[in-house]
Amino acid sequence: MDRFEFLLENFHRISFEERQGRLAQWCDLDPQELQILKGVNALPMETAEHFIENVVGIFPMPLGVASYFNVDGKDLLIPMAVEETSIIAAVSSTAKWIRKMGGSITTELRGRLIIGQIQIPLVKNPEQTLSILNENKLELISDADQFIPGLVARGGGVRDLEFRLLDREDDTGKMLVIHIHCDPCDAMGANLINQICEGLKPEIEELTGEKVGLCILSNLTDGKLVYSKIEIPGIDEETAMGIQEAAQFAKTDPYRASTHNKGVMNGIDPILIATGNDWRAVEAGVHAYAAKTGKYQPITDWKYANGTLTGEFLAPLSVGTVGGVTMLHPTARLSLKIMGVQNSEQLSRICAASGLVQNLGALKALATVGIVKGHMRLHAANLAMAAGASDRELPHLKEELARALAKEKRINLTRAKQILEQIRENLN
Repeated sequence: MDRFEFLLENFHRISFEERQGRLAQWCDLDPQELQILKGVNALPMETAEHFIENVVGIFPMPLGVASYFNVDGKDLLIPMAVEETSIIAAVSSTAKWIRKMGGSITTELRGRLIIGQIQIPLVKNPEQTLSILNENKLELISDADQFIPGLVARGGGVRDLEFRLLDREDDTGKMLVIHIHCDPCDAMGANLINQICEGLKPEIEELTGEKVGLCILSNLTDGKLVYSKIEIPGIDEETAMGIQEAAQFAKTDPYRASTHNKGVMNGIDPILIATGNDWRAVEAGVHAYAAKTGKYQPITDWKYANGTLTGEFLAPLSVGTVGGVTMLHPTARLSLKIMGVQNSEQLSRICAASGLVQNLGALKALATVGIVKGHMRLHAANLAMAAGASDRELPHLKEELARALAKEKRINLTRAKQILEQIRENLN
């Protein structure tokens, strides 16, 4: 057993204080940082006041770490802020299984460009306008960079302009859309690209004589795709074929693909929340990409051949590690430190790996024992608390709920309350 695995041994069974101690050891956290993780100044009210409007309080969210991950040859813990039972348990268990099987998780970034859109709603002279824009393309790129000098100084900036002539859905003519392709470096880039779009509007109107409509970023950042791959040799053939068939189901039926992709995002959204990223923007981009062909498709695929199961993920993941909430929120900064993340590329690749591992865990469960058994076993703790069990009663109720689940195959809040009443009679 190596040092990383020794650190994680019985991690979910030890006390909170012991988990924090091991985390501090692995990630070199100081006492003040551990206090932040305990909720002490996790988000000061004066900071919250500047994040949003009409602040009336702070909503706490459980923060856990997904364990046993080795991504691109590096062991790491992955912070996840999430309320749903079993997500962290499932992704950690699956990552551990991949290690045990001698599998690998690899990732790569395919492109770095985000997109801004400048719309000409009803272009009067399409050919002439396109000709003018193409003639002035290099000058427009140069002018665009003037609005983001800080980004250009860091090595980013506008890389290309694309001109798209579209038929209007109301059949009243043509719409022209200018795509601004920009490298945002380690920023998510929403504010930067919006500044560029608004900044270029007067120049484009003057050049073309056309009236510009909307100027706004696109969350379909298909110029910034992230790829991850899992390979597991020596897997049981029946299990592998079940996973492959589950993937085929998602490719065939959009109703299944929707739930399939939600399971993938179970492994991504909690990381985005933990690091202060705009998870809604990422969700929008992922689902738009999934429907790009005109039929909603899964963003992962699984195939079994020559004794090896191979899974692949490909989707846009536009994330940031500088600016905004990510740098101002104390817990978000700590989450990046726990992962050892230095830039947005690393973060996006970890997200892609986690999403694919989470997907594998769900498909493996569906193809073998079913999704309910494991989820309900973990959900029993929530039911025990919801039933009103005291600290003294809680361990007894959890134990009895586990027995009931094994025998009855399902449990609910009503059943939990019935068992609690029996426990109280016995304890009294």
